[in-house]
Amino acid sequence: MSAIDHIRTFHDELTAIRRDLHAHPEIGFEEHRTSDIVATLLQAWGIEVHRNIGGTGVVGVLRKGNGEMAIGLRADMDCLPMEETNSFAHRSTIPGRMHACGHDGHTTMLLGAARHLAENGDFNGTVNFIFQPAEEGVGGAQAMLKDGLFQRFPCNFVYGMHNRPGLPVGQFAIRPGPMMASGAFFDIEITGRGAHGARPEGSIDPVVVATQIHIAFQSIVARNISPADTAVLSVTRIEGGDAYNVIPQTAWLRGTARTMKRATMELIETTMRRLAEHIAQGYGATATMDFRLLFAPTINDPAETDAIIKAASTVVGRENVEANGPLVMGSEDFSFMLEAVPGAYINIGNGDTHGAVPVHNPAYEFNDDAIPIGAAMFAELVAQKLPRGL
Repeated sequence: MSAIDHIRTFHDELTAIRRDLHAHPEIGFEEHRTSDIVATLLQAWGIEVHRNIGGTGVVGVLRKGNGEMAIGLRADMDCLPMEETNSFAHRSTIPGRMHACGHDGHTTMLLGAARHLAENGDFNGTVNFIFQPAEEGVGGAQAMLKDGLFQRFPCNFVYGMHNRPGLPVGQFAIRPGPMMASGAFFDIEITGRGAHGARPEGSIDPVVVATQIHIAFQSIVARNISPADTAVLSVTRIEGGDAYNVIPQTAWLRGTARTMKRATMELIETTMRRLAEHIAQGYGATATMDFRLLFAPTINDPAETDAIIKAASTVVGRENVEANGPLVMGSEDFSFMLEAVPGAYINIGNGDTHGAVPVHNPAYEFNDDAIPIGAAMFAELVAQKLPRGL
């Protein structure tokens, strides 16, 4: 029996797990219930379980044969801090919390692969099932790495997967090399001198300074980054003042930067800091910047990209795997794992009708039809990378 045929025999059980996770979402580093469910299921299937890796992370270890090679398969578990607008029975039961990015589905697909490999997997070596906390901008991958993830659970290769709304169920998309952007958040605090709104001559207006800095930032990508490179710099919040008749003492600029190269991100940070400080000084104000790199660029190893294409093609046919998909300016902290171990990251179709609502949207829903497909792709990777007879 093929991997996907075996997994389809318990598809209903996996769907129930996924919907339960959807109804009980937990934000980064608070995935206690989710971790409990993952650990309990892995143990029930005879998989060695390690908990509290990088906080609430779980690693399941499955060994077969005497092979020395090891593969890592990773899924994220956390939700987003937002309100759900769906009305189906398994909608979020937690106010202000929602699985709006499909991590409930990612966790379930990896569980499906784990059960299949424990019950029916034919491989020689070690599989490390990595259930990561806190992917949504709060450093879960780095926390697991700092906790010795790959020292405690060595991997020769590591792979991850994310759903893509709009891509039909039964299709995959990937590209070798850079695939997703590095991401940073920034906060700039501008301090001037507050005054009465009717007497601006006594002020150093931080709102004026903030707007001038914002305008200057528009030149960073246009005049400092090569047109052959890719970068985005967006100021998404300007804050300052509490009353109509008060020029405030302080104002803030906040936003995000995205690049495909670490060096480009460093250039953007350096230029932003120089412009902010010097423009503020020119007005008699001061500006301090907190710039936080949250995501490295997601860069797929070419050989491991070929491997994951082969595994996906085994499940859905080569004609349903896009091997040169688009660059994505969104970010993914699995990138830090890819910096440590060769591997690749692939998109799985979430549907072009049902399941087509974008991620991070209050009406988003993971498409359960994708569960056996993603689980089988992971299982085929294991069979390919850890074959019997070696």
